[in-house]
Amino acid sequence: MDNSSARRVVITGVGVVSPLGLEPEVMLSRLRSGESGIGAFSRIPHGVLRIDHGAEANDFTGDIEDYGPLDKMLKRTIRKGTKVMCREIEMGVAVAQRALADSGLTEESRDRDRTGVIFGCDYIMSLPEEFTAGIAKCLDEEGQFQISEWGQTGKPEVNPLWLLKYLPNMPASHVAIYNDLRGPNNSITLREAAAGAATAEAFSTIQRGHADALIVGATGSRIHPLRTLHAYLQEQLAGPCEDPTTMSRPFDQTRDGSVLGEGAGAMVLESYEHATKRGAKILGEVVGYGSSAVGGSNHSDYQKCAIANALRSALGNTDPSTIGHLHAHGLGTKEGDQQEAAAIAEVFGDIAQQPPVTTAKGHFGNLGAGSGMVEMIASVLSLGGDLFPIRNLTQLDSECPIHACQGAGVSAGDSFINVNITPQGQATAIRIQSIA
Repeated sequence: MDNSSARRVVITGVGVVSPLGLEPEVMLSRLRSGESGIGAFSRIPHGVLRIDHGAEANDFTGDIEDYGPLDKMLKRTIRKGTKVMCREIEMGVAVAQRALADSGLTEESRDRDRTGVIFGCDYIMSLPEEFTAGIAKCLDEEGQFQISEWGQTGKPEVNPLWLLKYLPNMPASHVAIYNDLRGPNNSITLREAAAGAATAEAFSTIQRGHADALIVGATGSRIHPLRTLHAYLQEQLAGPCEDPTTMSRPFDQTRDGSVLGEGAGAMVLESYEHATKRGAKILGEVVGYGSSAVGGSNHSDYQKCAIANALRSALGNTDPSTIGHLHAHGLGTKEGDQQEAAAIAEVFGDIAQQPPVTTAKGHFGNLGAGSGMVEMIASVLSLGGDLFPIRNLTQLDSECPIHACQGAGVSAGDSFINVNITPQGQATAIRIQSIA
């Protein structure tokens, strides 16, 4: 779908928490210079799994200063609120506050009843530490856990508010409450496709006149004692390398899996009229979106089909040759990259006809639900300038026929499509262009 004849929707502010920093322009600079955010785990025990490295957002410590510029009262409120936030929710709130500050959408310049929040997330897992005190109370003399003791003896040791720390609707809830935003509010849990789905929902909501402005974001972490174990057991992860920064190799002949990471991003979307009336800077315009879900039980090439469907929908009636670049999912798995490349070739044609293709995952792996939004912001900021090349892509797989960006000096153009897909075959694509 595109908005060629409807209410225009523009981007006026961005905020990120990424393995390459907390400032969007710094992150882009580090992407362009080929830096990696992959290093040794600091929150996962080493020597337990086959992998000991991933892309942590180490600059985000959870300190209130990481939330960007805030007045004293809001600082105090958010600092108190972090007691019922896990790391993913903290990152989500932080990027929303950063994007709001970057947009200049102040209390005075917004209608609180027509300003809202839409956030993408994934299911969030509790930390085992939440239950250790209760479990310890239920051990018998031989150190065996007695489940019959849990209700009366163990459960009272668990923080009664523990669940609030892990609900995936809490980023949108916290941001709306802290900023008194009473407009549309929604939470979308769609793994890696969540950012695209949230952006599409925000775009549609503003376009049909139900809001003037929305904070749209996504947050995720795959670096967590249990979540990392789940990924290790269920997914194709990259094996250890002598140089860990080369573990993530999207579309490369030697790639062997994805790398676990964490991060979050947020954008402020407004109607064009609302943004220009208040004199806001405009970073780009959302002009199309697409989504598709294709089940693997019915199609061996289900990811290819879902991505192609989403790309076509995001293009709408636009000539594919006018797209400046494509920000691919680029997970780094053998099958996933091949199916994505096949979808790109199906929609855009052979390599000579395709726009330049990049992905940030070579720099910091898979940030889970946060990936799409962080990647989208990197592409928005690249418009009109140079595109960042795919890190660690030294030999393009012959079965990945894409126009891969492999060096400096490639133009990002004045438009792009960002695409992401879940392992289950749910794909989303967002088309954004420079403001005309």
